[in-house]
Amino acid sequence: MDNSNGLSGKKIMVIDDSNTIRRSAEIFLESSGCEVILATDGFDAMSKIIDNQPDIIFVDIVMPRLDGYQTCMLIKKNLHFQSTPVVMLSSKSGLFDKARGKMAGSDEYLTKPFTKEELLSVIQKFTLQLSPAN
Repeated sequence: MDNSNGLSGKKIMVIDDSNTIRRSAEIFLESSGCEVILATDGFDAMSKIIDNQPDIIFVDIVMPRLDGYQTCMLIKKNLHFQSTPVVMLSSKSGLFDKARGKMAGSDEYLTKPFTKEELLSVIQKFTLQLSPAN
């Protein structure tokens, strides 16, 4: 396990209805020392967010029941979680989708399929922002 990246112990939530995406993210993140919380959709995620208080949340846009935009808005409306970074996941890389994600309150946008390096790079960006100044 490579913990030299400063991600060891970070709680990362991945909300995606695709088992393949959830499993890929889990493998990438656990191998980097992160604690991973998985959810299949926005409804499944809400109680897990409250119970686990993740450091960063990745949320797929297209999901049944509660889509990624709605999920992001609900997270950001909660005073306790509004500062938690939310990264939208989508197979679409269009300007409209990115803008709609921003309007929903997302902090970043990652296009699927993502590589381990892309995933960890986004997390490290927010980890540096969240760390207290040394």
